[in-house]
Amino acid sequence: MAERARTAGSAARYGFTDTRADGQLRAAGWWDAAGPAAGAIDVLSALSRAADPDLALLGLDRLREADEDGWTELDTALRQNRTFRGRLVAVLGTSTALADFLVAHPGEWRCLVDNRCTVPETFTERLLERLRRDDGTYETGLPAEQALRAAYRGLLLGIAAADLGHLVEPGLEQPPFREIASQLTVLAEAALTAGLAVAEQEVGAPAEGALAVIAMGKTGGRELNYVSDVDVIFVGTGELAVATRLASTMMRVVGKACFEVDAALRPEGKSGALVRTLEGHTAYYQKWAKTWEFQALLKARPVAGDAELGRQYAEMVAPMVWSAADRDNFVNEVQQMRRRVEDHVASEHAERELKLGRGGLRDVEFAVQLLQLVHGRIDAELRSPSTLDALEALGVGGYVGRADAAEMSSSYEFLRTVEHRLQLRRLRRTHLFPETTDTAELRVLARACGIVPSRGRTQGEALLSEFRRHAKGIRRLHEKVFYRPLLQSVANVPTEALRLTTKQAASRLAALGYAAPEGALQHIKALTAGVSRRAAIQQALLPVLLDFLADTPDPDGGLLSYRKVSEALEGTPWYLRVLRDEGTVVERLAFLLGTSHLVPDLLVRAPEVLQLLGDPARMTGRSPADVATSLRAAVRRQPGPSAAVAAARSLRRHEMLRVACADLLGLLDVPSVCDALSSVWVAVLQGALSAAYRKRQAELGRTPATVAVIGMGRLGGAELGYGSDADVMFVCAPAEGVSDADAVRFASSVAEAVRKMLGTPSADPALVVDADLRPEGRSGPLVRTLDSYRAYYQRWGEAWEAQALLRARFVAGDDELGERFIEMIDPIRYPGGGLDPADAREIRRIKARVETERMPRGADPTRNTKLGRGGLADVEWTVQLLQLQHAHEVPALRTTSTLDALTALADAGLAPVESVASLREAWLLATRVRNAGMLVRGKAVDEVPSSGRDLAAVARAFGYSVDDDPGEFLDTYRRVTRQAHAVVEELFYDN
Repeated sequence: MAERARTAGSAARYGFTDTRADGQLRAAGWWDAAGPAAGAIDVLSALSRAADPDLALLGLDRLREADEDGWTELDTALRQNRTFRGRLVAVLGTSTALADFLVAHPGEWRCLVDNRCTVPETFTERLLERLRRDDGTYETGLPAEQALRAAYRGLLLGIAAADLGHLVEPGLEQPPFREIASQLTVLAEAALTAGLAVAEQEVGAPAEGALAVIAMGKTGGRELNYVSDVDVIFVGTGELAVATRLASTMMRVVGKACFEVDAALRPEGKSGALVRTLEGHTAYYQKWAKTWEFQALLKARPVAGDAELGRQYAEMVAPMVWSAADRDNFVNEVQQMRRRVEDHVASEHAERELKLGRGGLRDVEFAVQLLQLVHGRIDAELRSPSTLDALEALGVGGYVGRADAAEMSSSYEFLRTVEHRLQLRRLRRTHLFPETTDTAELRVLARACGIVPSRGRTQGEALLSEFRRHAKGIRRLHEKVFYRPLLQSVANVPTEALRLTTKQAASRLAALGYAAPEGALQHIKALTAGVSRRAAIQQALLPVLLDFLADTPDPDGGLLSYRKVSEALEGTPWYLRVLRDEGTVVERLAFLLGTSHLVPDLLVRAPEVLQLLGDPARMTGRSPADVATSLRAAVRRQPGPSAAVAAARSLRRHEMLRVACADLLGLLDVPSVCDALSSVWVAVLQGALSAAYRKRQAELGRTPATVAVIGMGRLGGAELGYGSDADVMFVCAPAEGVSDADAVRFASSVAEAVRKMLGTPSADPALVVDADLRPEGRSGPLVRTLDSYRAYYQRWGEAWEAQALLRARFVAGDDELGERFIEMIDPIRYPGGGLDPADAREIRRIKARVETERMPRGADPTRNTKLGRGGLADVEWTVQLLQLQHAHEVPALRTTSTLDALTALADAGLAPVESVASLREAWLLATRVRNAGMLVRGKAVDEVPSSGRDLAAVARAFGYSVDDDPGEFLDTYRRVTRQAHAVVEELFYDN
C-alpha cells in the first residue's frame, strides 16, 4: 500500500492524503501546474466530500485506465451532471467492492446518469433479461451464475448510489431508510425469482404447481440489508423430489451469484426435509413447533414460485402465529432465547456488536416481536412483518409510549444505517463497529453516515458518541418493554378473555377467584370507558392486573382499591405511564392492593411512592436518620404550628407508605421496619414540639423553661409498629429567675399544644401522644421538673415504674435536659446490687394480673400477639426482669432495645443461647404479625386471624404463596410462641 502523506500545494485542502493523488488528478485532467484545471472545481469539491476522498479518486483513476476510450464521456458527465457526480463519487468513496464492479464492467456507470437510477418495479425483468437466451430460454450453470451476479451488482449499485449521493452533493434527495431497505428487499425477491427461473431450466420442470418460496426474517419484513443471508422456507406439492431439486438448484445459483439462501428456519432445521407439503408443515407446527418458530413465522411472506401455494401457506400459519402467545411459558421462552443470543456474542466484541450485543438491533426486534405476538392476538393493526411499522403501530395503540416508540425507531434506523455503511465497504456481512482506537476507519464511517464534527469533537468522535447514546437508549427501552412481567401475564390470559365481553368476563373473573364478578365488571367498565388514551392504556393493563390480583387474598378488594387509586390519580400525568412502562410496578401494586387495606388509603394521598415500586434500591435506600433529617428541615420551614404539623403528617404518610410497601414485599426485616417507623415518629414529635415551643415563646416574649420529651415503651425502644401510640413523658427546667410553677405552666401549655395538634383526627393512622406512664398516671401533672421527678421516684417509685423506665430515652427538646433526666433515672432502672426479691415478686404478680384483666374476653391466648402465650409481653417482661436484676453488673444490658438486651443476655451467660434464640424468634414473629395485621386490615389488631381472607393475607405477607394453606402459617405461629412461652416459664417465674 502506498504511503499516505499530505500532497504538496493546495490540493491537500480537498482532503487527499495519498501520495499518488497528485498524479491521479493530473492524469484525469483536473490539475495542472497552476492548480485546479478549468471546470474541475466542482469535481474536486465533490471528491473532498466523499467518505474517503483518496478512495474515490483511486476508483476514478482505475475507471480511466480500464476504459480510456470512454473517459472523455465520463469526465464530461462528472463536470456537468451534478446528480451523477454525487452518486458516482459517493459510491467510489464508500465501497471498494462496487468500485471493483465498475472497473470490471466499465459501461455500468451510465446507469447512474438517469434521473431515476433505481426502478424497483423493473428489477425482476432486468435480471431475467440478462439471463434470457435468444431462443427465450434461460442460461444455466456457470454462465447463468455470472450473468446473474453482474446484473444483481448493477442494480445494487443503483440503490447504493441513490442512498449515498446526497452526502457528496448536498441538495440531492435523501431517500428514507425504509425506502432503501424496501428496494434491497425487492432486489432480493427478484434474485430469488431469477434463480428459480434458472433452476426450472436446469431441472426441466416448472415451479408453478410444484414449489413456493416463503421469505422469512428481514426479507419477509421488507427490511433487508445490503449484505445479508436471505432466510426462506420451501413449500412443495405433488412430486417433492422435483420440488426439492428446484429449491436446491435455486439456492446454489443465487448463493453463488448474489447472496446465501438459508433454509435453516424450516421445520426441524437443517436436519429436516428441505421441502415439505403444506399438510406436512401444518402437522409439524401443530404438534412439534417451538415458541421461537412462531416468532420467526411472524415475518413469513410468499415471494416466489407458485403464488397460490404460497398464499395457502400464509393463511395456514397466520392463526398459529397469532395464538402462539397462549402457549405455556411463551414469554419466558422468548426471553430465554434472547438471552441465549446475547450469550453467544464474543466478550471482546460485546460493546461493538451492532446486531446481537446489548443495545443492538436484536434488542429492538425481539421487543417489538414479543409485543406483537402478545397484543396482536386481538389487535390486527400490530400484525406487520416490518419492525418499524409494527413499532409505530404499538405506539399509536398505546402498548408502548409514543416517545419510547419514536426513540426506539430513531435508534433502530441509526444502527441499521451504520450497518449498511459498514457492509457497503467490501460487500461483506459484518455487524462490528470499528475499534475506538481506529480513528481513520471511524472518520470514514462517520462521513459515510453524514455525521459532522460538533462541540469540538471530530467526526469519528461524534459518531462514537452517537453510537453509544443510541445503544444505551435501546437497551434501556428494551429492558423496559421486553422484560416487563406485565407481558407474561397478558400472555397467560386466554385470548378470548382479553375482549372482556360481559358473559365471558364474568365467568372468567369467577374462575379467577373474584367473589363478586358483576361488581368487578363495573370497576372494569368504569376504568375503560371512553376512547381516551387513558382508557386505551387501562384496557391493555387490566387483563394483566386481573390475573395478578387473582393471586392475592382479596381480588375484589384489590380491584376496588385500584379503581379508587386510578380515579384519585386521574390527573397525575405519570401514573398510567409508570404502570404501562414498568411491569414490575404493576405486579407489585396488584399484590399490595389485593393484600392490604392500609396501602391504598395511604397511596391516594402519597402517590409519589408508586414510582419507587419498580426500584427496590430506592424503596429501601434512605436511612431512617436521613428521613428524619429531611422531615425536621421541612417542618422548620413552615410559617406556623398548623402548617408545621400538616407538613409533618404529609412526610410521615409518605414514609409510612414506603415502609409498608417494602415490608409487604419482603424488602425490609422487622428491626428495620420498627427503626424506620420509630425514627419518623420521633421526627414528628421533634417538629411539633419545636413549632409549639416557638409559638409560646412569641406569645410571651420570653422563654420561662426548657422542655424535653422522653420516649417510653415502644417509642423508647425504637420498636414502634404501624398503629402504635407514642408513649412519652415531659420534663422541664426553669430558666434563671423563673419559679418552678411558672416553668411547669409554660411547659404544660407546650405539651398540651403538641398533643392537641398531633391528635387532631385525620384520614391517616392516628398520632396519639400518650403520657399515661408519667408519675401518678393520668391523675398526675403532665409535666414535671427534673427535681420533681427525682423526688417522686425516690419517695414513691414502685417496681413497675422502674421497669417502665428501662425503655426511657430522650427523643425531643432540649438536649442537656434530656441527658440530665437519663442520668437521673439510671440508678433507678439499673439498681445497684440488683432487684430486690420482693420487687421481683411484685413484677411477676403484676404481669399475671395484666394478662388476666387486659386479655379480651373470649380471646384465644395462642393467637394474641401482645398478651398471649409466647407473645410480646411474655418476651419483654422476661427481658426486663433480667435487666433489673443484672444490668448493674452487665453494661450491655443497659439498653432500651429488646433485641439488643436478648443478645446481651446470651453473651453474658444469663440465659441459654437456645432459650434466647427462641425468645428472639417469637418476638420478631409476633411483632411482624402485629404489623401485618395492621397492614391487612387497616386498623391496629393484636390477634392472628383464625381463618378466611385476613389469615390468607397475613400469610401472603410472610411469603406464603396463593396455593399454600394459610393454616400452616397459623400452626407455625403457635409452635414458635409455644416454645417461647416454655422459656418464659423457666426464666421469668422459676429464675
